[in-house]
This record gives sequence, C-alpha cells and structure tokens, in this order.
Amino acid sequence: MSIPTSTTVPTAPALTARQIMATKLVTLSPDEDALAAVRKLLQYRISGAPVVDSEGNFLGIFSEKTSMRFLLDAAYSQLPSNRVSAFMNTDIARLITADTDWLTCAQIFLSTPYRRLPVLEGTKLIGQVSRRDLLNAAIQMIDKPDRRNGKFVMYFSALVELNDNPVE
Repeated sequence: MSIPTSTTVPTAPALTARQIMATKLVTLSPDEDALAAVRKLLQYRISGAPVVDSEGNFLGIFSEKTSMRFLLDAAYSQLPSNRVSAFMNTDIARLITADTDWLTCAQIFLSTPYRRLPVLEGTKLIGQVSRRDLLNAAIQMIDKPDRRNGKFVMYFSALVELNDNPVE
C-alpha cells in the first residue's frame, strides 16, 4: 500500500462581486446640488448613491446619513443647498473589486455600518454590491438543487454548487 506524499484538493471557484453586483446605478455628480441629490434618493427609493466624476471615477457615497448631515447643516446655517462633494462619504475602506468573494463582502457588511460596497476597476466605478444583493445571491445558491439527488446544498466556505465540490 502506497501512502501519497502530497495531496492537493482543487479549490472551487468562489462567488464573486462580479457575479452579484448591480451595474445599472443611480449616480451623482460631486457638483450636484445636495438638495437635488436628496430628492433623487427619495425619487428612486434608494438609501444612497455613488458619486462619480465625468470620467466615471469613483469619488464617494452620498447616502441617507450624509443627507441628514446636509439637512441639519442647512437648518442650523439657514443654507438652502450645497454641493454633494461637501457631504459625501469618501471612506476608502469599503471599496471592493469585481473579484472580491462573497465571504469577504459579508464580513465587511457585518463589521461596518455600510449598506453598499462600490465595485471598482482601478478608479472606475463598475458596479455596486448591496446587502440585499449578497443575501439574494446566497438564497439563490441555497435554492439551487443538486442535480445528482435533488437536495439543496450550499457550501458557505466557497458558495459553490455541489458539482464543484472539491471533496467527494
């Protein structure tokens, strides 16, 4: 009987941001009037929108929370409006790439108050993953039946189909 000296288990492809991100986004300009931006969030029933320059470079997020900061500042300062760039969140800790895996996104959402993660290619905004996008992707994986026996299986470590299971 021979004992193998090295065993390599193939890794299954992880579910990535590219597969679950939204690409048709409501975006804002940094020079856009903040009051108009608040109205846009309400009109589209969204909790926030990416702010991009004229070339599509990501600059920040204008959200319900930053909207409230703007409205409070306007109320106390008696200002009718201001530019989005003065109130957007520019925290770069929450940026991801299209190859960021599902588990990393879930960990970011669990450890931060963020509701959306901009997906960048270099400095260009190419999409966004929301908490809801992540939950929908997980449920779709859970609900996808195993073609061999009709059971529902999901591997949280990689979120892959059973057919892609690295260990039989």
